[in-house]
Amino acid sequence: MTDSIMSKAATMEIPINSNGDTGPLPEDDSLEQGGNWFDGTCLEDRRLAAQIQWSLDEKVGNPRLTRDLQQVMVSGPNLNETSIVSGGYGGTAEGIIPTSSIKGANMHHSSSSQSLTAEEVSRGVAVEKFDIMKKWSINTYKCTKQMISERFGRGSRTVDLELEAQIEVLRDTKLKYENILRLARALTNHFYNMVQTQHALGDTFADLSQKSPELQDEFGYNAETQKLLCKNGETLLGAINFFVSGINTLVNKTMEDTLMTIKMYENARLEFDAYRADLEELNMGPRDAATLARIDTAQQQYQIHKDKYERLRSDVTIKLKFLDENKVKVMHKQLLLFHNAISAYFAGNQQQLEQTLKQFNVQLRPPGSDKPSWLEEQ
Repeated sequence: MTDSIMSKAATMEIPINSNGDTGPLPEDDSLEQGGNWFDGTCLEDRRLAAQIQWSLDEKVGNPRLTRDLQQVMVSGPNLNETSIVSGGYGGTAEGIIPTSSIKGANMHHSSSSQSLTAEEVSRGVAVEKFDIMKKWSINTYKCTKQMISERFGRGSRTVDLELEAQIEVLRDTKLKYENILRLARALTNHFYNMVQTQHALGDTFADLSQKSPELQDEFGYNAETQKLLCKNGETLLGAINFFVSGINTLVNKTMEDTLMTIKMYENARLEFDAYRADLEELNMGPRDAATLARIDTAQQQYQIHKDKYERLRSDVTIKLKFLDENKVKVMHKQLLLFHNAISAYFAGNQQQLEQTLKQFNVQLRPPGSDKPSWLEEQ
């Protein structure tokens, strides 16, 4: 009985058409009379009406219900726009704090701290580069001033007579060894061309011995001679190539490394004299507070460059000594090999020529190894 009454009441309040759509609700008298929308009785009536409408839609299969549910699922509340309300239901808007604002504030604070850190790092790098550039400029100015003074005979320079003499001997020796290397390479190229010519000539003699029966023996003798000379020439080429390789290593690696150390020593000597002249100039000036501070700084720089100069001078002395010993050992072996190989070749002593290469552990390249393979040419 109660259910029928509630159904009639709901039907009177919410009319239903053939499609199950609800019609407009009648105007609430309580609103016109200034009644409260959130009155408990009105709220209970509307809840009851909504439950009745839900049951009716569910029974008749109202399509609007499915459409409304889909709309609610699609247009649901955005978690990023959820608000935190303080003061309870119906409170003022002053207590509403959007969570998106909190998230944005945290992100802004994080990005600000990161930008400050990056700015500090870039500033530190800029300051470090500026200090390096400043030191380089001062050092370059002092060294240039010292160099010009030495060129015009106005400044004094530190000279180690014994070491300077050894350096000059090394540079002169390097020039002479470079000339030997150039001539040995030229001999190798010319002798290689001669061996190739002998090889082609031997092949031609062998071919003519087959096609000329009346001169078969004569062409055959010459073909055998050229082939033997070609074989001995390839053996001699191996010895000369070994000689060239040894001289090249001595000149362009061992001597060049020592000359690089000598160049560093000469630069250190120039810096040492530049800071020494600067310190002497300050010591000759007035002795006020500012000058004394500059003298202390100049004294420290002078000591630093003095230690560097002495260390490099010691390195040069040691390298010159080892270079001289290495040069004697290498050249003794290379010159002996070159002499024995040349003598055996032009004497026609094939056995002695091969024995010379074995004595100095010279490995001959197989024929055709000078030409790169098709894979290496790619």
